[in-house]
Amino acid sequence: MTRIATVVKGYPRLSETFIAQEILGLEQRGIDQVIISLRHPHDPFQHDLNREITAEVLYLPEYLKDDPRRVRAGRAHAQSLPGYALAEEVFQSDLKRDRSISRRRRWGQACVLARELPDDVNHLHTHFLHTPASVTRYAAIMRGIGWSFSAHAKDIWTSPRWELTEKIADADWGATCTNVNAQYLRQLANGKTPIDLVYHGLALDRFPSPKSEYSLSAGDHSDPVQLLSVGRLVEKKGYDDLLHALARLPDNLDWHFTHIGGGGLSGRLEALAERLRIADHITWRGALPRDGVIAACLASDLFVLPCKITASGDRDGLPNVLMEAAALGLPVVSTKVSAVAELVGNRMTGLLVEPGDRTDLAAALQKLIEEPMLRQKLGAAGAKDVAERFSCAPGIDHLAARLREAA
Repeated sequence: MTRIATVVKGYPRLSETFIAQEILGLEQRGIDQVIISLRHPHDPFQHDLNREITAEVLYLPEYLKDDPRRVRAGRAHAQSLPGYALAEEVFQSDLKRDRSISRRRRWGQACVLARELPDDVNHLHTHFLHTPASVTRYAAIMRGIGWSFSAHAKDIWTSPRWELTEKIADADWGATCTNVNAQYLRQLANGKTPIDLVYHGLALDRFPSPKSEYSLSAGDHSDPVQLLSVGRLVEKKGYDDLLHALARLPDNLDWHFTHIGGGGLSGRLEALAERLRIADHITWRGALPRDGVIAACLASDLFVLPCKITASGDRDGLPNVLMEAAALGLPVVSTKVSAVAELVGNRMTGLLVEPGDRTDLAAALQKLIEEPMLRQKLGAAGAKDVAERFSCAPGIDHLAARLREAA
């Protein structure tokens, strides 16, 4: 019996339910795995999906200085492997163009992985084309086995073209979760490495039925309209734009905004809300487990996520939270970034505005706050669309077939 090694940056992570969903779905389809994690996250909660996963987890040393004996043993063993010379040549070529400490750390982690990878593993599959793919690529070359990747968002758009091109060329095959991503990666692959479009989708049987009753509030002062967003408090989510847009809503509208999620911009955004004089309309709930997020969706009237592209090129692909909100019957307000329009049909299942356009974002929010029947129409249409187009089952079936062939 052989296993697949699934390499991830951190496991388990609250923000990566799509990865846990895929790992569990592959287990249920008979794909035995060992999870290789480059770091050990310390999120305050764990999703029910992660608790159901039975795969062994191997944690590599996050920083090489934390476990020097293990790193030395990994390097000594790696040098005895037939693929070591080629792997070192690839690493040195990468190092000439990226002389970062991070690059050296990836090499050290790869040596540890090459030594400690269980003997019954004959294929590596990594999530994300940046750091995890580097570790995976070096280790796979050392061990003389194949590897593949699933690419998502930041890993694609913040990585230099040379690195993406060379990794893709070395991989057996790759998958990505949006058509926008697929077109770009196929261009880099130049027809030599298959790139599959595999939407993450949702395990819809894990979700309650979508909303059947909608609030008829039009934002009068006796019944505020409930706005919700779920996401990390980081630049690409556009929460600064959202706060400015909320501050532009007319004074005669009554609304309340709830945010779920943690992140490094927490203090700065709360201070911005105070300066904009809207803090009394906002509840910051921090990170919550999946059932808490679902309950918040069902108690809300609309969902907003104003994604944007940062100066570094970082951006979302197709945020799962948008899909989850739509599946639960919430009308969605978002932006025309990356693949969001592959999910949200403007004026059909939600409203889309240009990223960073605070005036149009405010107008879209005002429209949905004032028009409860439009909220109901868009919400019901979104739930129907997700049920028809975004089940995770076909995608996981496809990946299972790929991995069986690889094994």
